[in-house]
Amino acid sequence: METQKRYRDEKHECMSREEMKALQSEKLVKQVRHVWDNVPYYRRKMEVRGLKPTDIQSIDDLHKLPFLSKADLRDAYPYGLLGKPLDECVRIQSTSGTTGKRVVAFYTQNDVDMWEECVARAIVAAGGTDKDVCQVAYGYGLFTGGAGLHGGSHKVGCLTLPMSSGNTERQIQFMQDLGATILCCTPSYAAYIGETIKEMGISPDTLSLKAGIFGAEPWTEEMRREIEKSLGIKAFDIYGLTELSGPGVAFECEEQTGMHINEDHFIAEIINPDTGEVLPDGTKGELVFTSLDKEAFPLLRYRTRDICVLTRGKCSCGRTLVKMAKPMGRSDDMLIIRGVNVFPSQIESVLVKMAKTMPNYQIVVDRVNNTDTFDILVEVDDSMFSDTVKTYEDIQKTIANELKSVLGIRAKIRLVEPKSIPRSEGKAVRVIDKRKLHG
Repeated sequence: METQKRYRDEKHECMSREEMKALQSEKLVKQVRHVWDNVPYYRRKMEVRGLKPTDIQSIDDLHKLPFLSKADLRDAYPYGLLGKPLDECVRIQSTSGTTGKRVVAFYTQNDVDMWEECVARAIVAAGGTDKDVCQVAYGYGLFTGGAGLHGGSHKVGCLTLPMSSGNTERQIQFMQDLGATILCCTPSYAAYIGETIKEMGISPDTLSLKAGIFGAEPWTEEMRREIEKSLGIKAFDIYGLTELSGPGVAFECEEQTGMHINEDHFIAEIINPDTGEVLPDGTKGELVFTSLDKEAFPLLRYRTRDICVLTRGKCSCGRTLVKMAKPMGRSDDMLIIRGVNVFPSQIESVLVKMAKTMPNYQIVVDRVNNTDTFDILVEVDDSMFSDTVKTYEDIQKTIANELKSVLGIRAKIRLVEPKSIPRSEGKAVRVIDKRKLHG
């Protein structure tokens, strides 16, 4: 039986490639002119390349434009990339600033409306309508998660529960009392809610939940299945960056084989992270975005540091929007341990397959006598603690061998008691890299 088609904006979500290319080209020419006229920082980057706005006639000329990086955003902080007068801006959102100066992104009312429409598409793709109760358990405030899903939920007409993250028992009480049907939060928090529901003796069958929209951190297919089982839902991925607007840049449909990028608002490219060369569809590389409609913070060719693949092809949902694979990590979150590139998502995919382990873990990297140490703390099931020491050793050895075959490097596995690794209600802290503490 054919899946019911769910679109927020069928015209743009199902546009032919030729129509999309024409629309993107028209918008790009306007956006380059807007940036040239209003953002001196980027105009100087174009001038260094000997470029003028008239050199950009269509998206075929996109590759000529210079990249923007996070370093540029820090250098230009706070107002250097502003494309509109402050009195035309109505809001800022900001990144966490854990790796240096915060990135502060500005929004006009048009920018907010565009962003919320993108999120509305994601909610509709997950089956949301004006009959739904949408529980937003992303953090509110400067973080884009809460604000983005809140605004998108309003656009769809859902009853919106602006819970923010934390206070898990209250989350569950509201979920039960108000019949929440869609849960929006980070995947690690969704897993934690599922765990807590089980501990409270609540069956997922008694909840009204049908879907979850989870993003803001990497998660694996194995983790998706765990969450779907613990909450009795279908779990959808959502992608975005504060720099571009927030969540909703890309979203998953019911096929769950990658996230459709809202190409009428954002042009995506994949580049070789070392050379900057644009790579063909289907090739793994670094994701780069150009924002076509942002007025206040109009970034051209912004390097996301996310490593992924873009694919085009027929989707059973009917959308023609290009798909991005779930990012396999970030080139700047990537760990280099003893010269080997390691992504936390690779470790997670191995751990959640193992029997008697929970998908709660922490990677600890240090340097002793000029050699990297690589420890992974893994929580084990309650039943493990009645087993023999040999069972522990066997499990540690099995995990270590499995990881060695995936990573090409051996880690020391340390099994720890249930609940001994701190649970996160925002983004999970999966990596502690102590090497950065040494001089």
